[in-house]
Amino acid sequence: MDGFIHKRRKREAKAKNGVVKLNSELFSGSISVIGRQRVMEDAVKVVHEFVSVAGNPYHFFGVYDGHGGARVASACKERMHALLEKEVVVEGGGVVVEWEKVMRSCFWKMDEEVRTGGGCGSGGAKVEMVGSTAVVVVVGKEEVVVANCGDSRAVLCRGGVAVPLSRDHKPDRADEMERVEAAGGRILNWNGSRVLGVLATSRSIGDHYLRPYVISEPEVTVTERTELDDFLVIASDGLWDVVSNKFACEVVRRCLDGQIKRRISEVSSETTAGDAAAILAELAMSRGSNDNISVIVVELKK
Repeated sequence: MDGFIHKRRKREAKAKNGVVKLNSELFSGSISVIGRQRVMEDAVKVVHEFVSVAGNPYHFFGVYDGHGGARVASACKERMHALLEKEVVVEGGGVVVEWEKVMRSCFWKMDEEVRTGGGCGSGGAKVEMVGSTAVVVVVGKEEVVVANCGDSRAVLCRGGVAVPLSRDHKPDRADEMERVEAAGGRILNWNGSRVLGVLATSRSIGDHYLRPYVISEPEVTVTERTELDDFLVIASDGLWDVVSNKFACEVVRRCLDGQIKRRISEVSSETTAGDAAAILAELAMSRGSNDNISVIVVELKK
């Protein structure tokens, strides 16, 4: 298992097993595993205090699930947060941020970098048949902003209840099917619903050979934080295909409460957020997940 070690943007924080204290009320932990796949195509990014708005820091969490290769997911990992930081500074002017506007602009620019080859290495070669889902979560003092493109997912546990903050872009989702067919495409059943019988998600970064049927425009939600908010679970479909929102939140809650502990831990954690993420990954594998599995757990209470 590959744990991620995160650092503060302004000052270094000690971390083990991908766990770091963000502020007095916010901790996070993440894990990304290859699972039963032959290659690793997932990518995870955490940037603490990646931007400040009116003196209030915001924290960035991203999960990217690549397909056709890892190049687009890796490009998103390296560039998405930087593009978003620039959008927030330019558009928000450091006072008010129109999150839907800046997220859509950020995803469009990320997609353009991929289209022109600027963000995928290999000498700037274009990557027409490679893509990645992208779920980006920005956590501030007052709100949680989620931008989703594809079938990775963000879920909030509020007062013990699982609240999805994103909707999966599956080809058989009624409105997505209508959009694809209106553009002249078709949804075919080939080992599950797929755009043109090829791709199992109807939105992604990259996959330009499937335009205009597969688009990179994210759906954006802005959720006001409350005292009832417990934690966030952000993960690729390697988790969500075999674990429900409700059960994932129940497992994390029990882990954070000390009712569940990892039997084997290669690296001890300063908090339980990293262990909670690892337990979810282990659970997904035990339930037969055949995909890469990436999970971030963000505690919203001390």
